[in-house]
Amino acid sequence: MSKKARKQSRNVKHLKSVPAPQHDNTFQVKQKWHPLDAEIDNARDKKYVKNIKPRTQGQADLMQAIQDYNLTMAMGPAGTGKTYLAVCAAVEALEKGEVDRIILSRPAMEAGESLGYLPGAMEEKMAPYLRPLFDALGDRLGGKRVRQYMDEGTIEIAPVGFMRGRTLNNAFVVIDEAQNCTYIQLKMLLSRLGWHSTMVVTGDPAQSDLLTGMSGLSEISQKLKASENIAVVELQSKDIVRHPLVGEMLDILD
Repeated sequence: MSKKARKQSRNVKHLKSVPAPQHDNTFQVKQKWHPLDAEIDNARDKKYVKNIKPRTQGQADLMQAIQDYNLTMAMGPAGTGKTYLAVCAAVEALEKGEVDRIILSRPAMEAGESLGYLPGAMEEKMAPYLRPLFDALGDRLGGKRVRQYMDEGTIEIAPVGFMRGRTLNNAFVVIDEAQNCTYIQLKMLLSRLGWHSTMVVTGDPAQSDLLTGMSGLSEISQKLKASENIAVVELQSKDIVRHPLVGEMLDILD
């Protein structure tokens, strides 16, 4: 065999020994999920977890009430941390295994403007109204874990109208913006409380979007004060933790 023939033969053998590139398989291997991925994601999300400490005596009273009572009515002006502290307590209870799920409910009331019909599923329709709750959840859990919990049903969005007839066991329930609920609606919501559950109802009676006299928050809270097994916490303008001007403005505009 000539040198040229032997050289061509060596080149052919060399080409045969090199496996053909498998782009599809390589891509699939790179995208393959591994159990460690979840642990890495959870470790990244832990950076969102913060130690919550009260900044005012009113906030301290609210945090203690949520721990001690199955039903807490948290009322006060905007910026006092009612919603945030309630959501933080819900996340803490879930992480400790004290409850199996978090249920968020809020009246779909628009503050003086109409957004029209919103497209999508129920969660998508309710998302704009529950934005403050999602912000608090994201701050505590991280966006990825919030989405995961929602997909699993661990965090549930329950519009007020869909709560009738349910019994909420082993759950932490947050009813936000309760000043936009009527007396009948609030009575229905409060009666959903089941075994091994905690419910926190938050609202500002001074900022109802309902017609005058329709909100049931103040009346129900006053009546529930008579019960030793229910906490009614009333935050004041001094408990506002936003810009100092917020408290000053609310006092002037009251």
